[in-house]
Amino acid sequence: MNFSKKLKNRRHNEVDQNKTNRSFKSLIEILFVSTRLGLTSFGGPIAHLGYFHNEYVRRRKWVDEKSYADLVALCQFLPGPASSQVGIGVGVMRGGFIGGILAFLGFTMPSVIALVILALFLQGMDFSNAGWIHGLKIVAVAIVAHAILGMSKNLTPDIKRKTIALIALIGNLMWQTAYVQVGIIILAALIGFLIYKQHDESYESKIHFPISRGVGFVSLALFFGLLFLLPILREVTSSNWIALFDSFYRSGSLVFGGGHVVLPLLEREFVPTGWLDKETFLAGYGATQAVPGPLFTFAAYIGAVINGWQGGLLATIAIFLPAFLLILGTLPFWDTLRRNSKVKGALMGVNAAVVGILIAAFYNPIWTSSILAPIDFAFAAILFSMLVYWKLPPWVIVITGAIGGSLMTLI
Repeated sequence: MNFSKKLKNRRHNEVDQNKTNRSFKSLIEILFVSTRLGLTSFGGPIAHLGYFHNEYVRRRKWVDEKSYADLVALCQFLPGPASSQVGIGVGVMRGGFIGGILAFLGFTMPSVIALVILALFLQGMDFSNAGWIHGLKIVAVAIVAHAILGMSKNLTPDIKRKTIALIALIGNLMWQTAYVQVGIIILAALIGFLIYKQHDESYESKIHFPISRGVGFVSLALFFGLLFLLPILREVTSSNWIALFDSFYRSGSLVFGGGHVVLPLLEREFVPTGWLDKETFLAGYGATQAVPGPLFTFAAYIGAVINGWQGGLLATIAIFLPAFLLILGTLPFWDTLRRNSKVKGALMGVNAAVVGILIAAFYNPIWTSSILAPIDFAFAAILFSMLVYWKLPPWVIVITGAIGGSLMTLI
């Protein structure tokens, strides 16, 4: 009897050990993959969604097409860096809370480290005319075009959703503001609700989110609590560190539309108040365009200019903390909501609008700032073929783009 019990306990221990090993390997994989994306994802937030789609959906199949599209739609509704929130969400679905942290660190820290170093040692350098930078912009053209083809096939299969995408495309091209983008998404949700409220679409995909709703409530409470409490602490303590944290946290909390929108907000926070001069700000802006990863890491540069590497680290935590709290606060409820018959139609409309928004961003600023001559178009076609037809990994496309861009300056 004792022998049977010991054997049973040993089997349980072996099962637990195997689960622990699989979990550890999964976390290491999340960190490795997200770091590689953080080192190679050039081109801004829309391009990042393309990189994520290629890596997480097409290659590794960590999430299916519908779940990824729904996650992108959710992050379009939330303030903050949408691409970073998508990356955090995928990390949490794959590896829980720790997986979300590792996905964030891997994708964000390469550009944070690069920008802190630039702030400390390389202020004033001009990257705007570098050929390899232009090559990386052309890489973004190929990556985003690939993402649009894949997402449009799944999200706009009928004429009604194609029409919603067209409306979103025209609206975003004609009025390029964050408020218009949010308004178009809300309008698309209403149209989708009215058109597809009786639509019977099976939802075989399921988002696995190993975080309880209690954690979601706490995360949302922390988000709003810090938003209102930090300005009070700033006035009471007169601490430069709290003031710095408050400025970056508020910037990360109240910005819709992605990284490009936060740049003018940061300028208003720090240049007129004398934290740094306009020339230093613009130098950092140029450097931010030259590094991979999220544009919100520009905060690391500003923080490092003001208070050294400690300031850069504090600024990074402060500006991304709202995004982390919001994604943890909303995703526990998201799978239930997206299966609700009243929400499905609205979500179908939003997903179609996201396609239109991606196409609009593909034209401006990605295409207009990258394809300046026939040789640029030819090079973009080569990179697109390497990615789509020859099935080469994105890092090969990035290296080829940088080298090709440098060589084109010699022609």
